[in-house]
Amino acid sequence: MSTDAFPALSLIPKSEVELKAKDFKTDQEVRWCPGCGDYAILAAVQGFMPEMGLKKENIVFVSGIGCSSRFPYYMDTYGVHSIHGRAPAIATGIATTRPDLSVWVVTGDGDALSIGGNHLIHALRRNVNLKILLFNNRIYGLTKGQYSPTSEQGKITKSTPQGSLDYAFNPVSVALGAEATFVARTIDSDRKHMTEVLRAAAAHEGSALIEIYQNCNIFNDGAWEPLKENDVREDNLIRLNHGEPIVFGNSQDKCVIRDSDGHLQVMDVADVDPSDIIVFDAHAKDPGLAFGLSRLYNPRTLTNTPIGVFRAVTHREAYDRMAQQQVADVIAEEGPGDLRSLLHGNDTWSIT
Repeated sequence: MSTDAFPALSLIPKSEVELKAKDFKTDQEVRWCPGCGDYAILAAVQGFMPEMGLKKENIVFVSGIGCSSRFPYYMDTYGVHSIHGRAPAIATGIATTRPDLSVWVVTGDGDALSIGGNHLIHALRRNVNLKILLFNNRIYGLTKGQYSPTSEQGKITKSTPQGSLDYAFNPVSVALGAEATFVARTIDSDRKHMTEVLRAAAAHEGSALIEIYQNCNIFNDGAWEPLKENDVREDNLIRLNHGEPIVFGNSQDKCVIRDSDGHLQVMDVADVDPSDIIVFDAHAKDPGLAFGLSRLYNPRTLTNTPIGVFRAVTHREAYDRMAQQQVADVIAEEGPGDLRSLLHGNDTWSIT
């Protein structure tokens, strides 16, 4: 694929040789539990990376703490295995100071939405040029099976033996509430779909969050099974495609409409006027439709679960680009700064 397909990468040096997936594999032993969904995600990302046409040294992966956060060890690029919940903050610094880098964040539902919640929403709010892969297995896997911010209410775990009392976070809803300019959801077992979403995120200028439903076969096996089993999968999945009516189901017999109160509702196609079926618009400036779709699914049964790109808009400029331009404007007007004068200027004091 031509690198022209990725306008967000225009400032990043291109590779002079054609790279393959194997070029992004390291010599490190991949140390996840056998059968973990992380393997599928790693393979999909390594398979996609050559499409961007970038030099490996101009790509960096930043992770926090968790099973998913081992990711940088297995990518033959630059990488930072950082601290719990702070990966978006560290990645923001990298993206703001190094426009020649493609910056990716790898995080989990606990790392991103618990201790790292504020860092995540503010990176999205600022629209920093980051591609955030949020692995969601609805459990704390690294620390052996406690409930997480995305665990469904009533979840019985080692830390909630009587069932979780918490209402679960919906990562897509959180991202849309923070006015993220790109929000998507995919599934670890659907490599084709995941690659399509990665491709769209890489082409986006600004923050891109991809929630990836990922199976932890040790501590929460089968968490997403209703979205994977062949006989029920298509009845539960709402596949979002820009510009197309929202119709789904094994027989394409279900659809999404607005009811008389303006709320989104799933109906049988046979019971509605075709003109009432919502045509999906991923590029709508107002995130209302995308947010409404994110609220359709049932967190217990996983019925009516939308996947795909919920929102991809370009009306907000990327924070890092604005910061770089601001610095350039000051230098052009006042000349380069003097660090010594800053450190020894008037705003100092002595302690006696």
